[in-house]
Formats: sequence, C-alpha cells, structure tokens
Amino acid sequence: MEQQISRIVDQYIPNWYFPEIKITDIVEVLILAVLIYQVMMWIKNTKAWMLLKGMIVLAVFILLAAVFKMHTILFIARNSVTVMATIAIVVFQPELRRALEKLGEKQFLSSMVPFEANKERARFSEETRESMIDAAYAMGKVKTGALIVVEQAIRLTEYESTGIQMDCLVSSQVLINIFEHNTPLHDGAIIVRGDRIVSATCYLPLSDNMRISKSLGTRHRAALGMSEVSDALIIVVSEETGAVSVAQGGFLYRNINEKELREKLASIQERRVEVNKLTALWKGRRKNEKKTDS
Repeated sequence: MEQQISRIVDQYIPNWYFPEIKITDIVEVLILAVLIYQVMMWIKNTKAWMLLKGMIVLAVFILLAAVFKMHTILFIARNSVTVMATIAIVVFQPELRRALEKLGEKQFLSSMVPFEANKERARFSEETRESMIDAAYAMGKVKTGALIVVEQAIRLTEYESTGIQMDCLVSSQVLINIFEHNTPLHDGAIIVRGDRIVSATCYLPLSDNMRISKSLGTRHRAALGMSEVSDALIIVVSEETGAVSVAQGGFLYRNINEKELREKLASIQERRVEVNKLTALWKGRRKNEKKTDS
C-alpha cells in the first residue's frame, strides 16, 4: 500500500517540496502582516490612499505592457524607475514623516532606552487637570471656542514657536481669559507643558483624514491633525455648539462629558507615573552598579 502511494506521488507530483518552517519564520510572517495591516489602515485615512491607488493602476498598466510585449512602454518604465522612486519619496514625504513620528512615540521605547532616563517628564497636577476641565465646560456654556494642547512625551517646540511665548501657571481663569472673544490671544491653540502654559495663538496642522464629518470646522480638524502627528491630548470646545471634544491618537471623541474628560486626562497622568517608575528603577539599578564597581 505504501509503495503504491509512493509511486502515485512520484508519478503525478514528481517535484513535491515541503519547506522547512521554523518558529522564526512564523514570527517574521506575523510581524510583516501586522506592519502591512497597520500601514494600510493608516494610509487609508489620508490623502496618500488616492496616490497609492494611482500607483497601483500605473503598476497594472506596466504589467499589461509586459504581457503584450509593448517594448516602448517597457523601455520608458525601466528608465524611469529611479525618477519614480524619487518622486514617490517627495510626494509621500509628509506621510513618511508622520509614520516615523508614530513609530518613535511608542511608550515602550522610553522605558527601555537608557538615555531616555535623563529626560525630564513633566506631569501636570490634579489642580491643572481640574482647571482645564472647569474652563472647558465654562467656555462651552457660553459657546467660546477653545483649543488646548496637552503635551506628553513628544516635545511640541515646532508648533510652540508659531505662537506667542508664555510662561504662566494653568488656571481656569487664565484659560477663559485667553480664549475670550476679541482678545489678542484668543485665536489659535495654547500648548500646556506640565503645569504651565508655554505658548498661545499656535498654528496646528490640519488633518488629512477623509472620513471627518463635514459638520466639523477648522478647529476640530486642527485638533485631529495634531493628534495624528504627536502623542498630545487636545481639548477642543466648539464655538457653534459649545460641545467639548477630545482628540488623541488620531481619533476624535465628540461631545464628551466632564467625567469622560477627567478620565482621559487622568489616564495621561497614570501613564506618566508608570514611565517615571520605570525610569526610577533604571536609575536605581545604575546607582547600585556604580556602588558595586567602587
């Protein structure tokens, strides 16, 4: 019986090949699948999606030219590869930059890389948190538009420089006064670093997300755009409806209540505490190593 099966296999499947699969191969395939999926999902919400579809159409056209042996088109395609690669890098430059920024803002990097231990991490106090909550809903009641950027690990120096430099403690009275109509600082966003307002009237990047509701204005698009290029949490108060929303991680949470806003701000504090604990553990280990060496 076994000989018959072997003979059939040799007759009909003479070049049967079973590759040797290792655990590293499975892990590699899973990593590539996750990366490709994340890249595709990220690109789908930006203008790069339309550009990518155009490139796919061009690739299919060149493939058809190869099948039907259109030599002139193939000659042009072969000699345009370098130029097309350069053009793709230039066209996708904003998207590539955002992708690298997203990769660099992962929280596990800050706890594993030693040189991050010397970097000070501001942690805003409960008073600052409650002041931002009180000011947001006080301005919402009278429909005063506001845009408050709460900085986290990624320094927002690039956007801070677009506004007017400030250095004052966060309080509900100061926030309400800044965004009051017809005041010099009411237009644009403020950046909060730790317990202090460092800049006002800042310009933020607008989001390229094609799925944003048409009912949202420039203020909400700027909040969402800022959340796409950084790890900041952005509080936005609508001037039309008075609703309070939060943008974080490329998502916009609309019309949230005080409890939800408090939870989101508290989650930032908890994450910072966790990172600081890891940093403290690293510093303690380094001190112990020095004592042992001495």
